[in-house]
Amino acid sequence: MGLVHYLALLSFAYDVLAQVYAILSSPSMKDIHERNMSFWSPNPLLVGCFFTLQQVFQAIWLRKLWKLAGEERKKGKAADAEDGIAGYMPWYIGGNLCTGTWAFSWNANRLDLSNLFVIANTFVQLGYLFIFLARPENRLNLHSRLSFFTHVVAKTFAGIAVLDVLHNSAAAYFVHQRPSFLTKALTGLGFGALALAPATDWIFGACLVYDLVALSVGQGQWGRDGGWSAVLGVYAVVVAGIVGARNWLRPPYVSKADDGYEAVQGQEGRM
Repeated sequence: MGLVHYLALLSFAYDVLAQVYAILSSPSMKDIHERNMSFWSPNPLLVGCFFTLQQVFQAIWLRKLWKLAGEERKKGKAADAEDGIAGYMPWYIGGNLCTGTWAFSWNANRLDLSNLFVIANTFVQLGYLFIFLARPENRLNLHSRLSFFTHVVAKTFAGIAVLDVLHNSAAAYFVHQRPSFLTKALTGLGFGALALAPATDWIFGACLVYDLVALSVGQGQWGRDGGWSAVLGVYAVVVAGIVGARNWLRPPYVSKADDGYEAVQGQEGRM
């Protein structure tokens, strides 16, 4: 195993333990959330469900990556398919370090500091999505489980990063404020632009829709949204329509085994 494999596993453990600490400590993550409600505050339960599912996907991905690396080491060679997939690990490690450290800043009510970590993570995750996964050779391969889970991990990480940066930014600088017309317009334009981005497929697109639903529910429960919750719900429907239409007209995945993934597919048949 290479050093990057160990660092990826350690960063995963660090992030999970930091989030658990933030949830169980006093004040808790939810306490800080409720003290700093604003126009981009999501429903915390929906955020927690997203995070939990994401960690499950990450654990599966790490297991498959380690298993493949071990099998290829026994053969005395590196897998071509893993070379491309392992390229995500530095970005993944950086993301886990950012979100794990964010939890401590958030619980200390240093939202200005925690905001720096979510901004950094958002740039890291969207950067990988739009710079690397957008390339034709890195498209999702449905015949490779490792390819599938790499895309799921990277795109759900990017999806929750979008929600995190909105939530933390509003909580840090616009506490108890209602959205202005400009805020509403920029929210719609921002999510619309992401839905239309070349690298956006049904995985990242579903995350964008989920983000908007979480925001809509959170604003509705706050009770001071002035119809903002309904607008966010409309945005969710529109984004779902855009993503669905784009994926139907031009499927963003490889539907057959190709040379770049044959080695992976052969190993994964026994996973």
